[in-house]
Amino acid sequence: MRPRVRTAALTGYSGLARSFGLDPARLLDSVGLDLADLDVPDRWVLAARVARLLELSAEESGHSDFALRMVAFRRLGTLGPLSVVLRDEPDLRSAVKLLVRYERAYNEALHLRLNETESLAAIEVWLEFGEPVASTQSIDLVMGALVDVVRTLLGSDWAPLTPSFSRPAPPDLEPYRRLFGPGIRFDGTFTGLLFPARDLDAPVVIADASLRPYTQALLRAVGPPQVSSATVQVADVVELLLPLGRCSLTEVSRYLGLRPRALQRALATEGESFSSVVHAIRARQAERYLSYDGYSLTEVSQLLGFDAPSALSRWFRQHFGMSPAQWRRTTRTGADASHEGA
Repeated sequence: MRPRVRTAALTGYSGLARSFGLDPARLLDSVGLDLADLDVPDRWVLAARVARLLELSAEESGHSDFALRMVAFRRLGTLGPLSVVLRDEPDLRSAVKLLVRYERAYNEALHLRLNETESLAAIEVWLEFGEPVASTQSIDLVMGALVDVVRTLLGSDWAPLTPSFSRPAPPDLEPYRRLFGPGIRFDGTFTGLLFPARDLDAPVVIADASLRPYTQALLRAVGPPQVSSATVQVADVVELLLPLGRCSLTEVSRYLGLRPRALQRALATEGESFSSVVHAIRARQAERYLSYDGYSLTEVSQLLGFDAPSALSRWFRQHFGMSPAQWRRTTRTGADASHEGA
């Protein structure tokens, strides 16, 4: 199933499009969406269609910062019911962990990871659409929204040390500097926000501790985060061992303290097999690594546990129906319409 996103992600889209002389109804229809979809913020639509809409709107308006401009229309409530819980977390660390745990409650294509050392912290961001689609505007919107959320929680003067984008720099940097600050970096090793680790302990300025019992009840209504099933545990270990070239059933079983047959039985009860989990993780990671031009196809093949790029190409073509190079070109140009399913 391809990932979806709530239509609240397009808050402010119609007004912005019209301000540039665009017809939002026509543009929405061209990617398989309907203007009426935007009237219901909790309606779920395919994330790839939203990504195509933003790319097309940026192209037709002549404004490469189209998605960045949409950030001004967003409010914390754009996250849906989760926003009520988020605003009453005690500190930024708790809030970020909540965003990570419940990321699928507001955007199924979005993935966040919090990395922390003694002095620095980073919130890493990436998108997985399950099909090749240009995502420059989508990443801009997610990054801008993330900064806006942190500023809402900590205060409007908060700024990351380094807002990092793994893609090349756009022609005009000024809109990015205005939103993210002067430390912005392109062609980085990751996409996300780098900031002092001490900021994670900063209190949420809009929190009201007396409301926390009620917000926790609301959180239960949002639904549980992903449970730590056998499939999830195996997927975590596979992701760790793939780049090391040690991702075998024996190695994964040893890492989890199980015998291979016991692990296979546990996966079978969840309708999975070891090979199906490996294929799923490879597919997710392939999309992530191919979106970053800093990785050559040789490096991508190594990160996915293949002996050579030719092995990667054979597996990729069987799984996605195209070569890794074709996928990468499509995500850059958006030219291939063969994956625009209804």
